[in-house]
Amino acid sequence: MKTIEVVAAIIRRGNAVFATQRGYGAWKDYWEWPGGKIEAGETPEEALRREIREELDTEIRIDKYLYTVEWDYPEFHLHMRCYLCSLVTEALHLNEHEAARWLTAESLDTVQWLPADIVLLPLIAKELEKQ
Repeated sequence: MKTIEVVAAIIRRGNAVFATQRGYGAWKDYWEWPGGKIEAGETPEEALRREIREELDTEIRIDKYLYTVEWDYPEFHLHMRCYLCSLVTEALHLNEHEAARWLTAESLDTVQWLPADIVLLPLIAKELEKQ
């Protein structure tokens, strides 16, 4: 099975994290953490900064590594490195997603997540409880 290596940003602002809704593909309308594929020659951190610039027209600070999700989709195996991040600039523009929300620990389960992203919800809720 083909493995796809991606990175994801869990962007935190106060007691909320930024989630995005896919606007394309087989998983259209499902929610995910912004990010994307690591290109040849990139470190995961470089890929994450690039992807966030491309997807959201903003700059992030990578605050810490959170977790690596290993997930088997029918067509491929996903290896997703996830990082807690914060915004360097407050401006966000959706270039690829159809919607976005700031979610608190209590509202994390109010959207329909991609299967691999669900794994992170308890970890993120625990991070949001830390102030």
